[in-house]
Amino acid sequence: MKPQLLKVNNSNVQSFSVRNDIVPQNHNLWHYHEELELIHFEKGAGTQFIGDSVNNFSSGDIVLVGSNLPHYWLFDSQYLNGPNAASADIRVAHFKENFLGEQFFNLPENHKIKNLIKKSKRGIQLNRTILESAQSLIEGLLKSQNSTKIIALIEVLTLIAESEAYHLLSSENYPIDRQDLDFGRMTVIMEYITQHYRTQIRLEDIASMTGMTTNSFCRYFKTKSGKTLFQYLIEMRIGYACRLLAERTLNVKQICFESGFQNFVSFHKYFKDATGFTPLQYQREISRNY
Repeated sequence: MKPQLLKVNNSNVQSFSVRNDIVPQNHNLWHYHEELELIHFEKGAGTQFIGDSVNNFSSGDIVLVGSNLPHYWLFDSQYLNGPNAASADIRVAHFKENFLGEQFFNLPENHKIKNLIKKSKRGIQLNRTILESAQSLIEGLLKSQNSTKIIALIEVLTLIAESEAYHLLSSENYPIDRQDLDFGRMTVIMEYITQHYRTQIRLEDIASMTGMTTNSFCRYFKTKSGKTLFQYLIEMRIGYACRLLAERTLNVKQICFESGFQNFVSFHKYFKDATGFTPLQYQREISRNY
């Protein structure tokens, strides 16, 4: 999809930035930037969009987003409801590939970090096996000053690169380009989908919003996202259903309709295709692992 180019504010007295956010709106924007982004959600939950991947995120998750890779975190409603919103806690670092000079990552000792940076162009989600260690290092990075801050960032990247305890998010053929000519159109599409995916979305309605015929819209969306609108909606609905199954506050049939599916048989089929489990099997598996 076509995101907005953002300029990350780095001062003249630091080679990269680290900050602590408690306002999730800072991340509720479909965007990209030249800098890599290392983000730790100490507290927060919702749906993450990275390239053409759609997944849930929750407290404790850590993601490394590569240069110019579009991304967007849609926080759950309890974090967005005005003055009564729940507090989030997000730690985020932005750094350029050459922030230590043109040759640093070309050193033989750094070949694994260089490979990690290359892989980050698809988005990297850390596995649970190294989350605790990575969280501790990121906390140290947030509190460090001067040269110790540089060392702390290298330590985090080294941990991730050496462990290889992560998985890639976006598909290998996801197109990354930097043309912003139709950013407004894609923003309208993105916002409409994220606000309405749990209800019935009519192709005619979303196409007319963008000033296109349905056929033109289908071709446009597939070109920009690598998926059909139907595939994209199924992924979002399955992701939301997974979260509801983990919460165990609704039965499976209620979750089916709450997630935006109109037919229980279809929900069952698409859920098993996506996860390898039936909804009840998935719920039991989640309970077994926690």
